[in-house]
Amino acid sequence: MSKTIYIDMDNVLADYKSAYLQAIEKCPDMKYPQSQYGFFLDLNPIEGGIEGVKSISNLGYTVYFASAPSFRNPMCLAEKNMWIRKYFGDDWTKKLILIYKKNLLKGDYLIDDDVKNGQTEFEGCHIHFGTISPIFGDLRAWDKIVNLFNGLSKRDFA
Repeated sequence: MSKTIYIDMDNVLADYKSAYLQAIEKCPDMKYPQSQYGFFLDLNPIEGGIEGVKSISNLGYTVYFASAPSFRNPMCLAEKNMWIRKYFGDDWTKKLILIYKKNLLKGDYLIDDDVKNGQTEFEGCHIHFGTISPIFGDLRAWDKIVNLFNGLSKRDFA
């Protein structure tokens, strides 16, 4: 049976932090740059993320995107959908879940850079992107994540 992986978007697949800092640099008085239309659509991909997701999917895992919506930008919902469409194609938009409390998801793995929206209460295994894990080792780049799931696939699908 296929294992399910949820992958966060902001700061895992899409470079939210750089866009936020650039917007603040251009307009220091702007309190919420993410509230601007086009903010989420224009995010650059994190290096290796798009290829990494496709590689993990090709290992036999069922992959979904699980991203928290921005309460400051009602267009965020459409923009995240359009971002997935732009970088992954139309069919992948069916795999987009916008959810604030990630612990409500049912699955085996959650790849997320955050811990404040239910990630640590997720029923499966939280892969804390951007960190060094005592269990999984270096999780700071997508090539490391793909290597991790290459190893896990031997156990998960044995």
